[in-house]
Amino acid sequence: MSRITRRALLASAAGALLTPTTLWADEPKVDVQENIRRGLEWLAKNQNKSEGNWEAHGGQYPTTMTGLAGMAMLMEGSTMREGKYSQNIRKAVEWFMKRSQPNGLLGNPNNPTEASRYMYGHGFGLLFLASVYGEEEDERRRKDLEKLLTKAVEFTGKAQTDKGGWGYVSASEGGNFDEGSVTVTQLQPLRAARNAGIVVPKSIIDKSVDYLNKSTTPNGGVIYSLANGGFAAAGGERPPLTAAAVASAFSQGEYKSDLAKKWLRYCQKNIPFGKGRLAHDEYQNYYFSQAMYVLGDDGWEKLFPGEKNGMKWSEFRQNMFSYIKSTQSADGSWSGGYVGPAFATAINLTILQLENGTLPIYQR
Repeated sequence: MSRITRRALLASAAGALLTPTTLWADEPKVDVQENIRRGLEWLAKNQNKSEGNWEAHGGQYPTTMTGLAGMAMLMEGSTMREGKYSQNIRKAVEWFMKRSQPNGLLGNPNNPTEASRYMYGHGFGLLFLASVYGEEEDERRRKDLEKLLTKAVEFTGKAQTDKGGWGYVSASEGGNFDEGSVTVTQLQPLRAARNAGIVVPKSIIDKSVDYLNKSTTPNGGVIYSLANGGFAAAGGERPPLTAAAVASAFSQGEYKSDLAKKWLRYCQKNIPFGKGRLAHDEYQNYYFSQAMYVLGDDGWEKLFPGEKNGMKWSEFRQNMFSYIKSTQSADGSWSGGYVGPAFATAINLTILQLENGTLPIYQR
């Protein structure tokens, strides 16, 4: 069965998160199909025609941008083999294959725009390539991707710090510094790789989950880093990191853990949606939308029996999708602050396409 056929079978899944706003029963569901079409067309037009990659403002962060944009096209239902964006996806994969380093790093540490934070690109690149590999049926390409992914996972493991997290660069190059946002950016791709059949040592996952546990304050929020003191003090919580932690827990199958419940309660109290620009809002919305899609409309009450007023995907969807729809530019892109339109467009397309159910890492 082709992936496009599977997409049609899975597309009936509906859902995403809650905001404090009331969703009236007769309020029509926000239709974003045209917004998705225009956004994907913008990405296709702005892919580097000769190389196959995408870039942020000023040519920055090509590895991260290419991983995220490639994921947005996979979510549409296209693969390297078939679909409207198959050629774009194929070019992006080939670009990664050429840039892969002998040690497994997915990126070019000599690129001045990535040298000081290449672990972000490595994580998003690993997520994209693992998702491609999971749907690839050509035997030769599968072998090539398997070799590349195996080395990339090995690099991720070696880059982990002794506390269990990851920093902007590998532990050996970064003085063993780690922080929450990069840590989550490694966790989800590792799960995607494991889903696709790539060997991922359990010890790597266990150490990283312990890192996030130790990074959680009594208030339930995740702090920036354990580098200074090694403990999580109340008052240092960061909502975007906590949202990302929820998504990472759900990606690992930790749907009912006490830690995930703490993070959800913190997010409920501290994250507004569809309220205009916020600090790191694309990053925050990217991860929390995934978590809330998995939560659905009945997940909260299953986690917190007897609580009728918890977060729901349908209410989040109405508010967040309306906001995303209203902020799309005439050319189909989203502006996205200082990083640029490739980043914001890929992030928003990911959120708007969660209900497609095409990729295992984003499914309920």
